[in-house]
Amino acid sequence: MAKPNIVLINCDDLGYGDLGVYGSTINKTPALDNMAAEGVMFTDFYVASGVCSPSRGALLTGCYPQRIGFGEFDGFRVLFPGDAIGLNPDETTIAGALKDVGYSTKIIGKWHVGDQEEFLPTNHGFDSYYGLPYSNDMGRQVEDSTIDDHDRLEALRSRPPLPLIRDDEVIQEQPDLRALTERYAEEAVKFIRGNKENPFFLYFAHMYVHLPLYAPENLVNASENGDYGACVAGVDWVAKVLFDELKRQGIDDNTLVIFTSDNGSRLDNQGGSNGELRGKKGTTWEGGQRVPCIMRWPGKIPAGEVRNELVSSIDFFGTIAGLTNAELPQDRTTDSNDISSLMFATEPTESPRSEFFYYDGNTLEGVRDGKWKLHVRKVDEEINELYDLGSDKGETTNVFDSHPDVVARLTGLIEACRVDLGDKVNGIEGNDVRPAGRADNPDTLTHYDPEHPYIYAEYDKAERG
Repeated sequence: MAKPNIVLINCDDLGYGDLGVYGSTINKTPALDNMAAEGVMFTDFYVASGVCSPSRGALLTGCYPQRIGFGEFDGFRVLFPGDAIGLNPDETTIAGALKDVGYSTKIIGKWHVGDQEEFLPTNHGFDSYYGLPYSNDMGRQVEDSTIDDHDRLEALRSRPPLPLIRDDEVIQEQPDLRALTERYAEEAVKFIRGNKENPFFLYFAHMYVHLPLYAPENLVNASENGDYGACVAGVDWVAKVLFDELKRQGIDDNTLVIFTSDNGSRLDNQGGSNGELRGKKGTTWEGGQRVPCIMRWPGKIPAGEVRNELVSSIDFFGTIAGLTNAELPQDRTTDSNDISSLMFATEPTESPRSEFFYYDGNTLEGVRDGKWKLHVRKVDEEINELYDLGSDKGETTNVFDSHPDVVARLTGLIEACRVDLGDKVNGIEGNDVRPAGRADNPDTLTHYDPEHPYIYAEYDKAERG
């Protein structure tokens, strides 16, 4: 059998309840709903962090963020323009492993695991790159009159122009965000057409639905959910473009497409939804880290299946490696499992992932094992909360006192994880963790020039998220 093509679509801040197939009645997502009807959707799928940089580093490497030095970044939760920190060049990514077995590899869209030269995608296994190196709110924007913090305002005023990169070169500063997703789709179509005769890996990392919300006028006009719904429609449109192109090139039945998000919705009244899940982006409640995941591979993945087993984006690497004869790194610990048995199953199947750990930065806050989730901390507060996610995925009823045996077992898992990955609040450094990369003399990729003819000298929406 020919090696399958892999298309991995990763959204930004898309919540558990933002797609029709996951319960939305206000966002229009016909292509993604059809993807689920033709493939498998996961109800208990987790990303490794409630914010973007750690989540993306984990997805790429198959490791918990804390294992690769990505729990936090000199006290910050995500990376910013010109930071010295990035994904260590010694780490092996999905792209690097696939490249080693003959795949063409490309990333389109948001990177956000380091913007210094040694951290860019072309130094992490990708043949080519086209996109933004970090979040779309990190370019120059109008000042926010709601902010009265002088230092914060000065930091906002000094932000560099948002860079659009091809490979390792900035090709445009302050690009039109309303048109950028269409440009991304065009780039993806070119890549598919140019590689239809050989196996390829395409990582399509949306800027949608991160703030600020910019969408084409036609999508805004058709939306029942304002700019947010228009951006969700943009995500759905890209999926339709990609599926149509795969069929047009005759490679649809040899292509695995995976769709997910990097963390839950912000829930700041911009239109996003985490469904019935508690919490939001940046938290270790379910709404922060449980997100949509759909997989489609005609003739291989049975149509219309729903899987309720525990899985994670950390498992993408192990799964893709198993399907392509690529190899996980043998000289270091990874946390990735091969979940292909779940993808191809037509009846309940035990997940190879027995537990999942929830971190806020480098602080361990909880663990899930089977249907049980134990919370031991929320930011600055120790807590004792146990939830039966099988019957209470909204985490509404604390049953800590009713199940001491479960609490004891999950507490043991917490203690073992602290030894392995560390726990900042308890002063524990993990026994099996590696440092992030650190660049000498870091600098931003762009610098504001008042004489430069920017399309947008600054973006006109003071939205950050």
